[in-house]
Formats: sequence, C-alpha cells, structure tokens
Amino acid sequence: MRKLDIKKYIRTIPHYPQEGVMFRDITTLWQDATGLRTAIDQLVWPYTGVRIDKVAGIEARGFVLGGAIAHQLSVGFVPVRKKGKLPAATIAEEYELEYGTDIVEIHEDAIQEGENILIVDDLIATGGTAEAAIKLIRRAKGTIVGAAFIIDLPDLGGRARIEKMGVNVQTLCEFEGD
Repeated sequence: MRKLDIKKYIRTIPHYPQEGVMFRDITTLWQDATGLRTAIDQLVWPYTGVRIDKVAGIEARGFVLGGAIAHQLSVGFVPVRKKGKLPAATIAEEYELEYGTDIVEIHEDAIQEGENILIVDDLIATGGTAEAAIKLIRRAKGTIVGAAFIIDLPDLGGRARIEKMGVNVQTLCEFEGD
C-alpha cells in the first residue's frame, strides 16, 4: 500500500468555532479522490485479517468514514448518534464536554453479544466521545477490536485515555496543540 502524507490534505482554520481553536478540516481530504481513498485504505489496513463484524461511526464525520470502512470490510455499520436522533429503542451514555455534558446513543439491537466492533471517527482530541462510544458498545456486549481516527491531537490526551480503557488506537497523523 502506498503511504501518503495525509496532513497535506487537511485544511487548518484558525479561531473556529471559537477564538484560539485551530480547527482541522478534513473536508479538503474528502474532496480529493486519491486522498479519500488512501485515508480509507490506511484506516482499514491495520485490521486486515482481524475479524470485524461491524463498524461503529461516531456522529457526524465518523459516519462518512465508518460507512466507507464498513463497505471496504464487507461488514455492517452502527451509527453512534447524539441523543434523540435514532428512531427505535436506544441505550445512552453521557460524557463530559469542556463546558457541560452531552449524550450519545445506539439502537438497543445494533450490536449482538460477542460481535467484534471497530470504532471510527475523524479526530481524537480529549477522547470523551470515543470513551462514551466504547462504554455503549461494551454495555451492548460487543467486543472492541480498535478505534481508528484520521487525526490525533496528542496534547489533549484522548489517545492515552482510550488506551487506558484497553482499546488499541490507530491514527493517520498528528497535530500538536489543539
């Protein structure tokens, strides 16, 4: 597999959504056919030969990546959504934000006991949303085989937080700071 410098495809927008934040915009990666294809391939590659039953994509950019990865692996897809967005019975997990809390949910019947699940999102920062997704999947009696992200913001500690939970984390690039 050809290794591509994914960082060169990611646009940085200073002071968005608030002053002092450096927003890492992956839509520029998605707009490039080679960049998108290579990112998906690089996210899938570490799991070659690993039994994965479903990919869980975290709202919203994790849906795009997770859907493509599920397709590549020929497995099902589970959306991890914000509270109130799923139509059937759900299980929920609250998590901490910088200023307050939020809730993510999955359908009660989305994961069967013992299924192997890969969690996918575009970026890992503090790891709060990924931690909530891990807790949901474990409550549904799924087994997490890993968590894959395009971007890691190592200064915010999300990777270490998730790895402390016993979950292997794969990322394609890092950006220092936030």
